[in-house]
Amino acid sequence: MRIRRVGIFHTIGWTAGGSDMHAFVWSFFGTIAALAVGAAVVVFSARTVLRRVVGRAVRRVVTDPYKENVAEMLPAFLRMPPHLAIENSLRAETGTLIERPFGSALRLSPWQRLVFSPAQLHPMPIDPTTPVDVSLTVGPYARRPLRLDIPILLGAMGFGVGVSEKLRLALAKGASAAGTAVNTGQGPLLPEERALARKMIVQFHTGHWARFSETFRFADAVEIRLGQGASAGVGVVLPAESIEGTARERMRLPAGQPAVLPSRFPELTCPEDLAHLVEYIRRQTDGVPVGVKCCAGRFLERDLDAALAADVDFICLDGAEGGAKAAVPVLQDDFGLPTMYALCRAVRHLARRGKRDGVTLLVGGGLFTPGECLKAIALGADGVYLGTAALWAMTHVQVAKAVPFEPPTQLVYYNGKLNDQFDVERAAEHLRKFFASFVEEMKVGVRALGKTSLRDLSPDDLMALDEQTARITGVRPAYGGGDSDAESSGCLGNTVPRLVN
Repeated sequence: MRIRRVGIFHTIGWTAGGSDMHAFVWSFFGTIAALAVGAAVVVFSARTVLRRVVGRAVRRVVTDPYKENVAEMLPAFLRMPPHLAIENSLRAETGTLIERPFGSALRLSPWQRLVFSPAQLHPMPIDPTTPVDVSLTVGPYARRPLRLDIPILLGAMGFGVGVSEKLRLALAKGASAAGTAVNTGQGPLLPEERALARKMIVQFHTGHWARFSETFRFADAVEIRLGQGASAGVGVVLPAESIEGTARERMRLPAGQPAVLPSRFPELTCPEDLAHLVEYIRRQTDGVPVGVKCCAGRFLERDLDAALAADVDFICLDGAEGGAKAAVPVLQDDFGLPTMYALCRAVRHLARRGKRDGVTLLVGGGLFTPGECLKAIALGADGVYLGTAALWAMTHVQVAKAVPFEPPTQLVYYNGKLNDQFDVERAAEHLRKFFASFVEEMKVGVRALGKTSLRDLSPDDLMALDEQTARITGVRPAYGGGDSDAESSGCLGNTVPRLVN
């Protein structure tokens, strides 16, 4: 064998001659050319076929009478959005209650109708390197306050009753790295999760497993769950087949028995009984902050008075836009006050009762962006719960393991078909990065207002773009002047007292 040069290529030819090699080269390039021509023919033919098919379909849509026209679905979907058509189909298929994940699709709080007033000369903005204080203290007057690095907390996602053990571990790791607290939700406590979590809010709910004495020893704060935005104050019965394995063991449920979460606490026969429950929990936990979580309704102020009479350290308001692992659509769409309405009413009432500087006010429900959270804090919230936004951030690129054949929730549900494929470390790191980016963006907003601390924000930093939003929030209308306006009331008046850490 010898090396011969053919054109610019070095090729291998037999010593008997180069004719075989020349034939190979010509055959190779001939094959490439044939493939190129074939591909061109296929593309041209496909375009022709596609044009004919699409053209025929378009002609049918624009010529067939409505009774024979598939386009009749378009005006129907304008009257009834696709997700409602799907839900009605599910009702027709099952004949039973359906449960929707994540919460209502309705955007009831007009956060987009509020804008901040940027600092320029009056006042002046802050240099981008200036530190901004975004820390939060929950229950500043409790014997053992809960101190967090950031004002964003993780919403309740219960193990077993909702999400998997892997998700709970990722929540604990990500929250700890971000400097915030994880909330147990209505599920049983996982010792492995407690070992990973720097700060943990234990939810005291109506399930019997919430009363296990060892649970209280792990609490950095206790949240008495009276209700939530997505499911109001109703209870739930989880079928026995959905509670198997580790969750059943942690709940100490006998085999075959469903998990029952009653609508009411047996200890609460009237609002005045709440004080006894708060005192009992305080003794069990040696002085950590004790608060209540509730959805907001017409009698919000009466509920707040009962909580204040019970001497709670914090109040968590869950607006109507709040999410859940699964809840009946009628409760998500048609019950409760929107988050913004509830927040402003609560701030006003706490101020009237002289409790604005002693009770931490947390709010959640339908808040997804740094700007929305910053607006909630300016209106008087001390901290914000994130649930759905944080969950999507955690799953991030991992949703590719599920779609298009399964919904992403199958990665994180307790009985999810794909929860074994969920990567804990990856999810925890994405959650950490999400919180870091989220809070840094909030800091930029604070500097743009000419301030260096979240606690300096007030309704005077906001402007309302329409009269209705101005009336809901008490914020100065954007179409008015600045100092020429007689007064700016905000949620409280000219000033909003802030918590002192």
